[in-house]
Amino acid sequence: MKKIGIIGGGQLGKMMILDGKRLDTQFSILDPTEHCPAHSIADRHIVADFDDVDAIIRLAEDVDVVTYEFEHISVEALRKLEAAGHKVYPSSETLAHIQNKLVQKRWLRQHDIPVPDFLEITSLEDIYAAESQFSYPMILKTCTGGYDGKGNAVIADHEGVARAYEALGAGKLPLMVEECIDFEKEVSILACASENGEMSVFPVAENVHKNSILDETTVPAVISEASAKEAMEVARACLKAFKACGMLCIELFVTKEGHILVNELAPRPHNSGHYTIEGCYTSQYEQHVRAILGMPLGNAALIRPTAMKNIIGDHTAPAEILGLEEAYRFPNVKIHIYGKEVVKNGRKMGHITATGETLEEALAEVRGAHKALSFK
Repeated sequence: MKKIGIIGGGQLGKMMILDGKRLDTQFSILDPTEHCPAHSIADRHIVADFDDVDAIIRLAEDVDVVTYEFEHISVEALRKLEAAGHKVYPSSETLAHIQNKLVQKRWLRQHDIPVPDFLEITSLEDIYAAESQFSYPMILKTCTGGYDGKGNAVIADHEGVARAYEALGAGKLPLMVEECIDFEKEVSILACASENGEMSVFPVAENVHKNSILDETTVPAVISEASAKEAMEVARACLKAFKACGMLCIELFVTKEGHILVNELAPRPHNSGHYTIEGCYTSQYEQHVRAILGMPLGNAALIRPTAMKNIIGDHTAPAEILGLEEAYRFPNVKIHIYGKEVVKNGRKMGHITATGETLEEALAEVRGAHKALSFK
């Protein structure tokens, strides 16, 4: 029986365990929250902070391979594990090139992978100097730690520079500025490489965000055949450039001219890949498990059109879901509740997926079910 250790016990870890259990795999998790989403189904839970190197070492000593469900962890801790002979996928090298967005963008550019224009920012004066290179609006970003729109600030004009700089810590965190892309669509693509070098790429997914948080994903993306082919090529190039093992999510912009630019990467299963559980022959979670265990990868093809809608908290209260009976009146709907103890504004509490003969049919079902659901 194989044993996998996961740094993180959130919903991504939970869904990885659910799929991995079918392969008779045991899972240990490390997470500081005692009743995190993955707690109830993990074989072992080490309750410790993510920067607790001793706890991470204890996790590794009990498993065959260590993985992680988010990228804001210590690269040095992963290097220590590898130096001690433990398998870690994605590797510390992969994470080191992705964790810092500025480093990530430089690495992409070095490998001739198309990205928006960017500059390192070390002072307020650097942002003003960027005016000569970028027209407004432009995007100020923290190089580390950002997600779901956190760590980003749109600078609309010259007067907004100082406000954006202050909002992102006034230089306390490393910063970068990017040109604002007038994109046609936001899409993402999930790619996977196994321990033995096999590669697999999932279909291109189309994403719609609200308040900088993913709201809906539909697959296949309604883009040209040429754009889809380019996205597939970019995905494979990213797998090679970052020497990835396991799932890699590549968030992309489709420009008005139909070209592809890489926005950001995540070395793990991803929110925009939830649709794969019902929509594809192999889910991103099973694919990740198979990859890091050195097993043959599964068929990543889409079974039929699929839509996914996130369930996002809009208040703070103990988490008690209402409306399941009404939501399940939509026959193709699958509802995933993550098991977080508290609802918070902007917090991902679950998601809904549906497949259909058409994208419109699948979207109608997830939207109908979403209207029926609420938290007390």
